[in-house]
Amino acid sequence: AVPVAKALCEGGLYLAEVTFRTVCAEEAIRRMKEACPQMLIGAGTVLNTQQVDEALASGAAFIVAPGFNEKVVNYCTHGLEVVKFFPAKELGGLATIKALAAPYGQVNFMPTGGITPDTMMEYLDYERIVACGGSWMVKEDLIRQKDFKAITKLTAEAVKRIQKGKQGQEAEQHLTKEECAASQLT
Repeated sequence: AVPVAKALCEGGLYLAEVTFRTVCAEEAIRRMKEACPQMLIGAGTVLNTQQVDEALASGAAFIVAPGFNEKVVNYCTHGLEVVKFFPAKELGGLATIKALAAPYGQVNFMPTGGITPDTMMEYLDYERIVACGGSWMVKEDLIRQKDFKAITKLTAEAVKRIQKGKQGQEAEQHLTKEECAASQLT
């Protein structure tokens, strides 16, 4: 877990979700947090309140419960602010998220499942999306082969795409402001 955390940080990504589908999840979060204190690490696939306690004790900054696990959500005292939307692609992608966002004005979304380097910006451009899952950066075979340089490279490429997309948006906003100023002069 620590080499993956370091590879993500070296690639410019300081956020990770460790799923509670293995018995070592709690220890993985603890070790990742110790090795990369600047990283925001959360616990995913949290199925019950005992796992919430274990995740928080290990240093998890957020909890992800599959579906809408009412017991887990009610147990978490800070309320529901972000919903993980999985599997995003199979459930209709951005169109479905926008439809769900309308009646749930206080909730933001984190889509995962089927997000690719080519589709992530269309999700991230929507103001109610706080992050996207990108398992293409941390492929199981790369971990098995201990190819952490490849994970760093894929992560850096994703971060670069995001930065380039955000710079493009800022340029568009700047151009719009200039056009507004020019129209006021005439």
